[in-house]
Amino acid sequence: MRRFNIAVNGMKYEVEVEEIDGDYTPAPVRPVAVAPVLKAVTGSETVPASAPSPTGRKTIPAPMPGTILSILVKQGEAVTKGQTLLILEAMKMENKIKSGTDGVVASIAVKEGDTVNTGQVLIQLA
Repeated sequence: MRRFNIAVNGMKYEVEVEEIDGDYTPAPVRPVAVAPVLKAVTGSETVPASAPSPTGRKTIPAPMPGTILSILVKQGEAVTKGQTLLILEAMKMENKIKSGTDGVVASIAVKEGDTVNTGQVLIQLA
């Protein structure tokens, strides 16, 4: 066994790795359900599809893991399809997260500096 320290998204982990020699048969892998995130990518601009939520609001999910650099809208503000809502930094690139539909910002679920995961709700539109 060898021990390593690794950092993922700012979180530090200590891991043990076992070296395997000879015949290796991998353990069976259980499939994991992943919610699809629909998006269109053009250059560094990402336009997530708005998805309906149980409350009837349309949600803007994070298309990838990253850090919220800036939020460009406020709660109660009317937005139009294609309008940039916030900037998400991922892999040292600034990605413009745009509205997939017209609406009014019902809630903002993140703040500047937050780290988000793929599919996490960023903004809800009414």
